[in-house]
Amino acid sequence: MDTRPVLVCTQDEDATADLVIAELNRRRVPILRFDPGRDFPAPVVLAARIESAGTSRTKSGGGWDGKLTAGARTADLSAVRALYHRRPSPYPTESGEQTARFAAQENRRGLGGVLGALPGCLYLSHPQAIARAEYKPAQLGAATRVGLTVPATLITNDPGEAKRFCAEQPTIYKPLHAGAYAVGGEPAGIWAAPVEAGEIDGAVSHGAHLFQAQVPKVADVRAVVVGGQVFSAFIIAPPGVVDWRADYQSLTYEPVACPEETRGALARFLADFELNFGAFDFAVTADGAWWFLECNPNGQWAWLEEAAGLPITQAIADLLESGANRHE
Repeated sequence: MDTRPVLVCTQDEDATADLVIAELNRRRVPILRFDPGRDFPAPVVLAARIESAGTSRTKSGGGWDGKLTAGARTADLSAVRALYHRRPSPYPTESGEQTARFAAQENRRGLGGVLGALPGCLYLSHPQAIARAEYKPAQLGAATRVGLTVPATLITNDPGEAKRFCAEQPTIYKPLHAGAYAVGGEPAGIWAAPVEAGEIDGAVSHGAHLFQAQVPKVADVRAVVVGGQVFSAFIIAPPGVVDWRADYQSLTYEPVACPEETRGALARFLADFELNFGAFDFAVTADGAWWFLECNPNGQWAWLEEAAGLPITQAIADLLESGANRHE
């Protein structure tokens, strides 16, 4: 029996991670779950060391050795088969009193640095790769390089440029980052929405804005890629809905095969960012063309698995259990 553990880094309440953990438990795969941003330096305890090559302490393959303990469970850092970087809490804000700032910086770089440098470990996906892939300009550039069809896009803080772009074609505005936002103290989302040239004013100069040609879509697709497997489904919203995330209750779903050409482009996209997972969103036009909109390198998928009957939990568990890293 393979006793190498899988580390799961996520928040205490993460129903999506729970599905994967339950499947790994069913397979008797050892798991150590913790939230680096909240559980360190207590109750998580780290004792990591690295030795010069050739010393009696050096294990085969070298690299970091030692222990990571969370509660009653301990993982050998030199024998971690996979790390599932799901949705951990951010490390504490590096602000306030000087000593607290220093400690926060050391915790993030110490624990986070060791977790990102485990020898022979499969990352789903590596935290630094996820962070790099979250930038929409990088995504759009990579999408064009790998052969995906991308709508005309403008990122600007120039009201004149924005007005001209919106006058050239039907246009939508979308945020560059889907961060936390509240209206009247209540959580709210900033969805993609149509914008016309006459609506553009000097407020655009206050920051970067992303404007994109509106695709005349008949449906959306979310394609979830796990290692080399692609699971995709049509997402059908009521007429007139631009951003399906704004109206979950009215959506219907239908599994769909990913076109072979698109499948190859998705693999190249993930390889470009050194990712083992990606949740891709496409707009589909009446002629069957798939237009790339974005990729969430750590996107949600559990609701889609249930709605469209896609075995994503099993695929993620397979990858974590195998520990085989295709980017080696």
